[in-house]
Amino acid sequence: MRFVRKRVIQLVLVLFFVTFLSFFMINLLPGDPARVVCGISCDQKAYEQTRKDLGLDKPIIVRYGIWLKDMATGDMGKSATNQQPVSTAISQRLPVTLELLIYSEIIALVLAIPMAILAAQRAGSVFDRASTTVAFGMLSVPDFVVGILLILIFAVNLGWFPVTRQVGFFTDPIGNLHDMFLPALTLAFGEMAVYMRLLRTDLISTLQEDYITMAKAKGITSRRVLLRHAFRPSSFSLITVIGLDIGRLIGGAFIVEILFALNGMGSYIVTSIFSRDYIPVQGGVVLVAVAYVLINFVIDMLYAVIDPRIRHARALA
Repeated sequence: MRFVRKRVIQLVLVLFFVTFLSFFMINLLPGDPARVVCGISCDQKAYEQTRKDLGLDKPIIVRYGIWLKDMATGDMGKSATNQQPVSTAISQRLPVTLELLIYSEIIALVLAIPMAILAAQRAGSVFDRASTTVAFGMLSVPDFVVGILLILIFAVNLGWFPVTRQVGFFTDPIGNLHDMFLPALTLAFGEMAVYMRLLRTDLISTLQEDYITMAKAKGITSRRVLLRHAFRPSSFSLITVIGLDIGRLIGGAFIVEILFALNGMGSYIVTSIFSRDYIPVQGGVVLVAVAYVLINFVIDMLYAVIDPRIRHARALA
């Protein structure tokens, strides 16, 4: 409980600084939200009234306090272009982005873990060297290039997957997973290489430990030694990297959503940026930043659950 309490206090402080810095940086961007809301034919009197209605005439600290209070009640403001509440727009688009992120992580882990185990078992073999070469090649290709190649091969030439069509998950789960496969695979491409190489290296190191040698001397099968005794301690770094890579994954999701015309958070924020509609941008950026912090908090808790030595050491620190 002491460990959890310390992490919760740190989480609150980090969330405060993240939200403040996000709010502050958005307000430093060029452009005037009052001009967007007021319109092209707005006179000076209407412009000043719009600035007052939006609270732009107040100091930034005061505006941050008002905004934080509104955010706590779920009021994220309205879009200047269509007057749609930002919370409504995000609630419609967030499930698409979440599904893309979760789907891509599942694909990356399902493919990376078996390949890492096989490479660690056969360290220095042809398979190990070939998988290393392929992994470095996958890391060198940007997400948008992977997406274009997958669209060209599997959507245009073979016709196995659609490019832009998307069926709702609750309407047709199988059809939805089929339609989202190419975007998720595009996003998982680079992550899979990172996870495979990291887990493979940790497994090779763990398999050289004395307790692994002792387990083998007791007659325990190699498969059981690998999966029960070596895999768990070797997964610590993998879990940590998954949490740290969430930020890069979200950035990649924004590109993938534009490429595959998905109606998610990425396309919403990018469209708002192009139209200089900063209120949706502000809400979306803060939501992404808070989500990143919370996910890493959960990963930190999970890391402590897997290895009890961590939570005891940190609790006594």
